[in-house]
Amino acid sequence: MSDDFKSFRCQSGFSSPPCYAAEVAPDYFDPLAVDPEQARDVARWRKAERTRLRAARLALSVAERQAVGEALSRHLRQLLQDRFNGARGMVFSAYWPIKGEPDLRPLMAELHKAGISVALPLVETRAAPLTFRRWTPETRMVRGDWNIPVPPPDATVVTPDIALAPLVGWTAEGYRLGYGGGYFDRTLAALKPKPFVVGIGFQESRLQTIYPQPHDVPLDLIVTENGIEAVRDVV
Repeated sequence: MSDDFKSFRCQSGFSSPPCYAAEVAPDYFDPLAVDPEQARDVARWRKAERTRLRAARLALSVAERQAVGEALSRHLRQLLQDRFNGARGMVFSAYWPIKGEPDLRPLMAELHKAGISVALPLVETRAAPLTFRRWTPETRMVRGDWNIPVPPPDATVVTPDIALAPLVGWTAEGYRLGYGGGYFDRTLAALKPKPFVVGIGFQESRLQTIYPQPHDVPLDLIVTENGIEAVRDVV
């Protein structure tokens, strides 16, 4: 980890980050689908696409990933200003990057300084909705079950007003190909009120379709390094 994030210290810990959900439930599909056989076919197709798209983003250079992260941060700053009047006083859920995901940690620190409450999602109970715990640059992070930094158990639980959802793939209709565990679907179904959800991904990870299933709900926005790419309602 770079010197810029030495303050994001980790100690021995608990819990599971949402980003390894595919390892928790690699064959996840909605049992309420009209055609279970078709749902299984879609699950197999999605698993193959996840493998392909994750390999493609891991093949990017460090400089290319950094450029994507900086571009995404610019677009998100503008989005927060235009739609939420800067989002000051709101709860903004981000994510800790893994396996080639865009790194938005500098933006997280910047938003905290601007008076926005920043949170991170984590899995505290498997096959259940995510928990969101408060994060600051001074938070003494702990290691989750997959050795990824998460806020400690005494960090405040919050409900996000705005939530980022990291994408493996995405479509122009706003559908998200995630990590396969169904955690964001469960979480969005459970949260009341539902947060404004922004998918974060690479431009090159666009798909023609994810073959939407009954549990798939399009996100409010999808943002890539090129800007806003899918809008479910008028911004």
